[in-house]
Amino acid sequence: MIESADNPFVGLDQLFSSVVLLDAGLAIRYMNPAAEHLLAVSGKTVRGSRLDSVAGCPVTLMEALTNALAHGWNYSEPDTEIRRNDGEALHLHCSVNPVDAGEVRLLVEFWSIDPQVLRATREERLLELQMAGRELIRNLAHEIKNPLGGIRGAAQLLERELSNPALHEYTQVIIKEADRLQELMKRLLSTHRPMQPGAVNIHEILERVRSLLVAEFSGSLAIRRDYDTSLPELVGDREQLIQATLNVARNAAQAIMRRTDDEAPGQIIFRTRVARQVTLVKRRFPLVLELRIIDNGPGIPGDIRERMFYPLVSGREGGNGLGLTLAQSFILQHQGTIECQSRPGHTCFILRLPLGLGDGKSTI
Repeated sequence: MIESADNPFVGLDQLFSSVVLLDAGLAIRYMNPAAEHLLAVSGKTVRGSRLDSVAGCPVTLMEALTNALAHGWNYSEPDTEIRRNDGEALHLHCSVNPVDAGEVRLLVEFWSIDPQVLRATREERLLELQMAGRELIRNLAHEIKNPLGGIRGAAQLLERELSNPALHEYTQVIIKEADRLQELMKRLLSTHRPMQPGAVNIHEILERVRSLLVAEFSGSLAIRRDYDTSLPELVGDREQLIQATLNVARNAAQAIMRRTDDEAPGQIIFRTRVARQVTLVKRRFPLVLELRIIDNGPGIPGDIRERMFYPLVSGREGGNGLGLTLAQSFILQHQGTIECQSRPGHTCFILRLPLGLGDGKSTI
């Protein structure tokens, strides 16, 4: 390392990777220019401040820094989310290495991840999870359906034998709950019906969804349209696309309803655009429909954000956690993807669907 009296770490200034040096208190002693640019701060200004006060760091990274200090452990994470103070989330490859250079005890290095690579990796992981989830759901549904039928039948027989009509209330509870669970199993298995593809106009689907939401949440929220009317038709299953879009939009409306009364009026935006040369699930498509469903609700809690597409995960009291799972399943059956960006006051679900045949090639 080339050193000078003014800057003993001048050799690090030439690196393309972002380097941050920390002392035993996890306070910043030095940042190279790449790190200053990455975190949008001045190294001189933040010198002496803890790293987690300069940028939002995940718990795993802070634990890794503590362990590196205490035990001399190295740490590497291929996808760490760091949130800058301006609110922008950065997905970075990160490494932590203990050093012994006077007051400097840790060398933390970040590399930016190509968004295309990051998205492709996530899509692949989501596809694997979806396939595993489908198999789990199918097995669970079949295992649960038969006992439910037996429980319901036994409750009906018991009701006939009871001489006290007041006790029928309890058998009716059993019957109704068995029926509710059977309907849930039916919904879990509904994603496996064969698709019925045809020419579909996305704006007709959105207008149908809009009319349903207006009827369900009359006067409670505004639904704005921001359509690209030049979009061509896509090939898809009309009913599946209506259900997928409705599930996402209804999820947004229900989130808005949970806000306090003193906040801004509830609003959902339907925005359609065309994107070119996009890779979806490892296939490149020359034209892709990009549908954004944006709401100004409270945002998705961080503890469920990574799991919100899993079956039976819900952030709403009384929710069954199937709406987003079914939406993701239907979109994946159309060779599309669905992802979410969320912060308090702004949540955006992005649905991407191919508008033509892919070339079979991957850009990754």
